[in-house]
Amino acid sequence: MAKILLSKENLFYNLDIISKKAGSIEKVAVVLKDNAYGHGLIEIGKLASEYGIKKAVVRTIDDALKIEKFFDYIVILAEKSFHTYSHTFHIALNTCEDIERLPINSNVHIKIDTGMHRSGIKPSELEKAILGLSKRNIHITGVFTHHKGADELSTNFFWQKAVFSSIKENVKKICEQLSLPIPAFHSCNSAALFRTANFDEDFARVGIATYGYIDNADVFKFPKLKPVMSLWANRISTRTLKKGQSVGYGGKFSATEDMIVSNYDVGYGDGFLRLNERKTYTTPKGYKVLGRVSMDNLSLNTDDEKVCIFDDVNALAKVHDTITYEITTTLNPNIEKEIV
Repeated sequence: MAKILLSKENLFYNLDIISKKAGSIEKVAVVLKDNAYGHGLIEIGKLASEYGIKKAVVRTIDDALKIEKFFDYIVILAEKSFHTYSHTFHIALNTCEDIERLPINSNVHIKIDTGMHRSGIKPSELEKAILGLSKRNIHITGVFTHHKGADELSTNFFWQKAVFSSIKENVKKICEQLSLPIPAFHSCNSAALFRTANFDEDFARVGIATYGYIDNADVFKFPKLKPVMSLWANRISTRTLKKGQSVGYGGKFSATEDMIVSNYDVGYGDGFLRLNERKTYTTPKGYKVLGRVSMDNLSLNTDDEKVCIFDDVNALAKVHDTITYEITTTLNPNIEKEIV
C-alpha cells in the first residue's frame, strides 16, 4: 500500500522558525484540524508535543479528545454538539445563538467577525455576548478573529488588524467593568504571523506553515520552510509498452517508442486526484504520470520498486489549479503514516 512519510526534522525546523517569529514556544498554537491538514492528527500532535508546543487548534471535540494527552490548551473551532467537558478545552463561540447550548463552567473563546463575514459575532454584539456568557457562569478565556487575506497584497489585512485592535480595547473595558479576567487575544494565522513586524498577541494559530507551506511566500519574502510530508507508492506490475500502444482508461497516453511502464498502488481513491489532462505531472525523480490516474493506481515510466510521488505539493497544486491545503487534506486518512 501507499505510504506517507513525515519528516520530524523538517517539522521541527518549521517550528523553530515559527517559534522565533512568535517570540516563544508558548505563543504558538499548532492547527491540527482536518487530520492535521492531511498529515495525521495523532502523528503531528505527538511530534508537536515532543517539540514543546502546549497549545493546539482542532475542529471538533472528538478530535480534541484524541490529542488531549499531548496539550494543555486546545481551542475547538466548530462544534455544535457539546457532549463533554474538559478544563483543557476552549470552545469557539461563533454565534450568540449558541450561548444557551454551551456547558456551564466551560471555557469559551468568542469569535469576532472583523470582515470575513463567514462566522463570528458582530462587533456590536460583543457586550451582549460577554454578559450572556457571564450569566451562565461560562469562562471567557479568549477573543479572536480570522484574516480573510493575510496572504494577499491588499489593504484587507491592515484593515482587519485595526478593527480587531478596537475590539480588544472594548473587551478590556467591558471585562474591567464586570470584574472579569482579561481573556487571551489571537488573530494571526500563518501568513498574518509572518507579516506582523512585532507580534504582541497572546498566541498565533499556525496551520499551513507548520507543514512547510505559505502561499505567496516569495511576494512577502517569508522565510523558507520545509514540507513535512512525502507520498510514496509501491510497484504493482511492469510491462513493456510497444510504440503506439496506450495505457489506462481512455488510452490518453500513447507510447511514441517502446518503453517500460509500471503500475503503482496510489490513485484517486487515496486522494491523489485525476490530473488535469491539459497538464502533466512529473515526480521528484523525473518520472511522468502516464494517462489517467485510476481509483487505486497510476502508471509511471519506470520500474523502480518504490517511487516518491511528491515531497512538495506546490507543483501538484499548480497542475490542479488549486492551493497546497487542498492537495494535502484530500489524501485518504487511512494511508499508513511513518515518522522518519
